[in-house]
Amino acid sequence: MAAPIGTAMDSLSAALKSKIIPNQEYFLQGSILDSAVEVLLHRLRGLCDNVDTGPETFHDHEMCFSIRRGPPPELPLFLRVRRALDYPDMPWQLRYIGQPELGDKSQPTVVRSSLDIATSNTVVEFLTELGCRLDFEYIIRGYMFRKGRMKVTVSKIFKMNQGKLPDGMEPMSQSYLVELSVLAPSGQNAIAEDIRIFAEQLKPLVQLEKINYIR
Repeated sequence: MAAPIGTAMDSLSAALKSKIIPNQEYFLQGSILDSAVEVLLHRLRGLCDNVDTGPETFHDHEMCFSIRRGPPPELPLFLRVRRALDYPDMPWQLRYIGQPELGDKSQPTVVRSSLDIATSNTVVEFLTELGCRLDFEYIIRGYMFRKGRMKVTVSKIFKMNQGKLPDGMEPMSQSYLVELSVLAPSGQNAIAEDIRIFAEQLKPLVQLEKINYIR
């Protein structure tokens, strides 16, 4: 007799227990002035994979939602929706991001829960029906590099003003955000040391650090 078919939640729970789903993000962040970003890009081309083809570019619109799970001091649940402006036919991306954990001083990176899901373009309507609130939105444009399973992004963030894209874009600062991250199953803390070693190779151009969001 065939075994009963479990629900989707049963399958997800089993996959999480088996540690085959990448649900933890290890990352460091920093910034670099516009005047120095070309030097950093040149350094990354030499350090990362696919030297001949160069980095991937992206031009995305990101919306950040939150929904209350209970009265304060219960923290809200944060969700992000991202769509590619340069590839409008690509699926949209729904991302859950947990609260960043700094850990002790010996922990080289910040760690947070993270799950990514490809969705249709009706995801915003779906989240609104659930009761989610749009907190803010922005345009992000830049370059993405790969080094093994590490991802490096160098991106410029733009405010969204009135008017059609991209005419209504205004840069938020005179610098680029630099992020070094790895998405992996929980428990693989050795990855954090690999990130720290790679970050050392980008000094003194950019100082990638554990950012304390609460502070």
